[in-house]
Amino acid sequence: MDIDYVRRKITELRIKKGLSEYRLSYDTGHSKNYIHNIVMGHSQPSVSELLYLIEVLGVTPRDFFDEETEFKNPLLAKKIVDGIKDLPDEDLEAILLIIERLNKKSE
Repeated sequence: MDIDYVRRKITELRIKKGLSEYRLSYDTGHSKNYIHNIVMGHSQPSVSELLYLIEVLGVTPRDFFDEETEFKNPLLAKKIVDGIKDLPDEDLEAILLIIERLNKKSE
């Protein structure tokens, strides 16, 4: 993984969340060009700044850096996972059956 991955991922998540570079810069408490400078490769965020940026974008560090798990909508996927965490096994099995059925329809 390299800085290009970080830049692309920030842009991808920012767009999916419907934020401009300016708005994301503002939401993280920085100047209006902060995000622009990162995605253009003019600067790099510190580790703590990157972790905060990831939080503002609404994903976990694990989801941000997981190159193998590419969700079409990572924010929605996170909400779904958060929503099922405390469900009993019986309900999880029912959800799994629904997912399997929906996946068969899309084939």
